[in-house]
Amino acid sequence: MARARISVEEGGAAVRAALGDDVDRDTTATAVRYLLQLLAERAPGNTVEVRVPPFGAVQCIPGPRHTRGTPPNVIETDAATWLALASGRLAWGDALASGSVHASGQRASLEGLLPLRY
Repeated sequence: MARARISVEEGGAAVRAALGDDVDRDTTATAVRYLLQLLAERAPGNTVEVRVPPFGAVQCIPGPRHTRGTPPNVIETDAATWLALASGRLAWGDALASGSVHASGQRASLEGLLPLRY
Protein backbone atom coordinates (compact mmCIF):
# COMPACT_ATOMS: atom_id res chain seq x y z
CA MET A 1 0.00 0.00 0.00
CA ALA A 2 1.36 3.41 -0.97
CA ARG A 3 1.99 6.03 1.67
CA ALA A 4 -0.31 9.00 1.79
CA ARG A 5 1.21 12.05 0.17
CA ILE A 6 1.52 15.22 2.18
CA SER A 7 0.05 18.18 0.31
CA VAL A 8 2.13 21.22 -0.58
CA GLU A 9 -0.02 23.40 1.66
CA GLU A 10 0.18 21.12 4.70
CA GLY A 11 3.85 20.28 4.21
CA GLY A 12 4.99 23.85 3.58
CA ALA A 13 3.12 25.11 6.64
CA ALA A 14 4.63 22.34 8.78
CA VAL A 15 8.17 23.13 7.58
CA ARG A 16 7.77 26.84 8.26
CA ALA A 17 6.40 26.10 11.73
CA ALA A 18 9.06 23.47 12.48
CA LEU A 19 11.82 25.94 11.65
CA GLY A 20 10.43 28.28 14.31
CA ASP A 21 10.58 28.04 18.07
CA ASP A 22 8.58 25.78 20.39
CA VAL A 23 7.20 23.40 17.77
CA ASP A 24 5.25 20.28 18.71
CA ARG A 25 6.21 16.71 17.79
CA ASP A 26 3.38 16.21 15.28
CA THR A 27 4.37 19.31 13.32
CA THR A 28 8.01 18.23 13.32
CA ALA A 29 7.02 14.77 12.10
CA THR A 30 4.95 16.21 9.24
CA ALA A 31 7.74 18.61 8.25
CA VAL A 32 10.37 15.86 8.25
CA ARG A 33 8.19 13.49 6.22
CA TYR A 34 7.26 16.20 3.75
CA LEU A 35 10.91 17.13 3.14
CA LEU A 36 11.80 13.45 2.72
CA GLN A 37 8.95 13.18 0.21
CA LEU A 38 10.36 16.16 -1.71
CA LEU A 39 13.83 14.62 -1.72
CA ALA A 40 12.48 11.35 -3.12
CA GLU A 41 10.67 13.31 -5.85
CA ARG A 42 13.76 15.36 -6.69
CA ALA A 43 16.09 12.36 -6.85
CA PRO A 44 13.98 9.26 -7.53
CA GLY A 45 15.73 5.95 -7.16
CA ASN A 46 16.71 3.27 -4.68
CA THR A 47 20.45 3.62 -4.21
CA VAL A 48 20.59 5.66 -0.99
CA GLU A 49 18.38 5.35 2.06
CA VAL A 50 17.91 8.58 4.01
CA ARG A 51 16.74 7.99 7.58
CA VAL A 52 15.44 10.54 10.07
CA PRO A 53 14.40 8.45 13.05
CA PRO A 54 11.81 8.15 14.41
CA PHE A 55 9.88 10.08 11.77
CA GLY A 56 10.69 8.56 8.41
CA ALA A 57 12.99 7.21 5.75
CA VAL A 58 13.08 7.24 1.97
CA GLN A 59 15.10 5.62 -0.75
CA CYS A 60 16.35 7.98 -3.42
CA ILE A 61 19.06 8.68 -6.01
CA PRO A 62 19.20 6.67 -9.23
CA GLY A 63 21.54 3.72 -9.49
CA PRO A 64 21.83 0.13 -8.30
CA ARG A 65 18.89 -1.07 -6.23
CA HIS A 66 19.35 -3.08 -3.07
CA THR A 67 16.66 -5.55 -2.10
CA ARG A 68 17.62 -7.24 1.18
CA GLY A 69 19.16 -6.28 4.47
CA THR A 70 20.86 -3.02 5.28
CA PRO A 71 21.38 -0.89 2.18
CA PRO A 72 25.01 -0.20 1.23
CA ASN A 73 24.41 3.58 1.11
CA VAL A 74 22.76 5.07 4.19
CA ILE A 75 22.42 8.62 5.45
CA GLU A 76 21.05 9.11 8.95
CA THR A 77 20.46 12.23 10.99
CA ASP A 78 18.12 13.69 13.59
CA ALA A 79 15.06 15.79 12.79
CA ALA A 80 16.60 19.17 13.65
CA THR A 81 19.61 18.54 11.42
CA TRP A 82 17.43 17.26 8.57
CA LEU A 83 15.24 20.37 8.75
CA ALA A 84 18.32 22.60 8.72
CA LEU A 85 19.86 20.72 5.78
CA ALA A 86 16.70 20.56 3.70
CA SER A 87 15.90 24.24 4.28
CA GLY A 88 19.41 25.41 3.43
CA ARG A 89 20.22 26.62 6.94
CA LEU A 90 23.02 24.04 7.18
CA ALA A 91 25.41 23.00 4.42
CA TRP A 92 25.97 19.31 3.66
CA GLY A 93 29.73 19.54 4.24
CA ASP A 94 29.29 21.32 7.56
CA ALA A 95 26.82 18.68 8.76
CA LEU A 96 29.25 15.90 7.87
CA ALA A 97 32.19 17.68 9.48
CA SER A 98 30.28 18.23 12.72
CA GLY A 99 29.20 14.59 12.92
CA SER A 100 25.50 15.48 12.96
CA VAL A 101 25.03 13.36 9.82
CA HIS A 102 26.19 9.79 9.49
CA ALA A 103 26.77 8.83 5.85
CA SER A 104 28.07 5.40 4.87
CA GLY A 105 28.64 4.05 1.40
CA GLN A 106 30.24 5.41 -1.76
CA ARG A 107 27.04 7.06 -2.98
CA ALA A 108 25.80 8.35 0.38
CA SER A 109 25.78 12.06 -0.39
CA LEU A 110 23.10 14.69 -0.78
CA GLU A 111 25.55 17.26 -2.16
CA GLY A 112 23.81 19.24 -4.87
CA LEU A 113 20.33 18.00 -3.93
CA LEU A 114 19.80 20.35 -1.00
CA PRO A 115 18.23 22.72 -0.15
CA LEU A 116 14.73 21.67 -1.15
CA ARG A 117 12.01 24.06 -2.30
CA TYR A 118 9.05 23.82 -0.01
